[in-house]
Amino acid sequence: MKEIWILGIHITDRVSEVSDVQAILTKFGCTIKTRLGLHEVKDDFCARSGLIILELTGNREEFVKLEKALLQVAGLEVKKMVFEE
Repeated sequence: MKEIWILGIHITDRVSEVSDVQAILTKFGCTIKTRLGLHEVKDDFCARSGLIILELTGNREEFVKLEKALLQVAGLEVKKMVFEE
């Protein structure tokens, strides 16, 4: 049975965590089917926190490696949804 994984990543401080997160997402780029980034932006303000939503593709072992790598970054909260087809 195939699994569909969605990871939600809450980044509490985009300025200090962005390089670590981007390096991980680049490393696992072939596992990421869809990536959506959300943060508040106004004319005079850009939020330091944000959300990234990932739809994963490939095999479960890579999904687990990606999740574990993200959980090693201080200041991130990672949640997952797993659906079975």
